[in-house]
Amino acid sequence: MSSVYISPAARRRVAAWAKWRCCYCQTQTAVVGDALEIDHIIPVAAGGASEEDNLCLACSDCNEAKGAKVTAVDPQTGIDTPLYNPRQQAWTEHFSWDEDNCIIIGLTVTGRATVAALQLNRSLIVKARKRWVMVGWHPPSS
Repeated sequence: MSSVYISPAARRRVAAWAKWRCCYCQTQTAVVGDALEIDHIIPVAAGGASEEDNLCLACSDCNEAKGAKVTAVDPQTGIDTPLYNPRQQAWTEHFSWDEDNCIIIGLTVTGRATVAALQLNRSLIVKARKRWVMVGWHPPSS
């Protein structure tokens, strides 16, 4: 997480744009009951700006796993590719849910690399998703 100042108003606009959910794993603020973090899509360390078109909402696990990464290796092809950019790409073009709505499937080189690099299917979040599905809180509606 960057120590760069982002105004409360900008934080609210970014959260509203993201529908109050992690732009990567789709975890919803209302489900976890905790505020999500502002992520620099292109990290400040890699020259990214603190402007809204470079900001998204991320859960702490995704934000920490992403760190200063801008690329990752697709485990299927071995190709180093840019990570998913939620401001420029549609989530549904790069990811889908498995039949139980608990596992994120990477549909593209970018999707697979992002799933792997950000550990979008870490065991604790998959267990939580199973519970959320049972009570109708997951997956989030578009």
